[in-house]
Amino acid sequence: MKNRNALVTGSTSGIGLATARELANRGCHVMLNGFGDAAEIDRLCAEIAARSGTKVIHSGADLSRPEQIPAMLAQAVEAFGPLDIVVNNAGTQHVSPVQNFPDEKWDLLLAVNLSAAFHIIKAVVPGMMERGWGRIVNTSSVLGMVGAPHKPAYVASKHGLIGLTKSIAIEVAEHGVTCNAVCPGTVLTAIIEKQIAQQAVATGLREDQVMKEVFLREIPTKKMIPPEHLAATIAFLCSEEAGSITGAAIAVDGGYTAH
Repeated sequence: MKNRNALVTGSTSGIGLATARELANRGCHVMLNGFGDAAEIDRLCAEIAARSGTKVIHSGADLSRPEQIPAMLAQAVEAFGPLDIVVNNAGTQHVSPVQNFPDEKWDLLLAVNLSAAFHIIKAVVPGMMERGWGRIVNTSSVLGMVGAPHKPAYVASKHGLIGLTKSIAIEVAEHGVTCNAVCPGTVLTAIIEKQIAQQAVATGLREDQVMKEVFLREIPTKKMIPPEHLAATIAFLCSEEAGSITGAAIAVDGGYTAH
């Protein structure tokens, strides 16, 4: 994977950041994308670049606005050259009963979680096919495989992302380009840690009890999933050795969807 050029969206924290680190460590030049404190993002880019010896840059493109995507891709091409690897990881969430679900939140979740991946894939696939090599990985969710209450837009968008993955995979299969999805379960990120603390306050339970009785109750391994496990799976799907895997939706969920 040395000197491959990669874009990882939603990569200033969590799964995306772990994936950007992993791809850089394997020799890829990487564009990070996402929001956050500018100084901290600059520090992250410099840290990853120094550790890996690769080029690492950042785009603050807002993927809910499709008109910002071409400039992001152009920035990557100017810095590295054509993109070989795209990880569509950017996502957002809103939880509400369907009768109260705001229309603008429905539109936002579909724009970020699903439409952005379509726009990026549409832009990069012609070059990948022309060069005869490409890797596209879309971060779906276990909720792209099963349903859940109070998350209509998230579940719909993540199911849609798996459908998009399968369609693209078939279309580009003869051109050396693969397209797969990973489906994370409950991943230990700063967002989840904050939710655990909030649940503890709301329920009066200790944080370890909240983790066990709420977040891990339906997970056979009884363990949170480290972001690095997702990153390693995604990196493998981007490798030469994964060239025969395409159109797959791979659960990294501690056995949750095995029920």
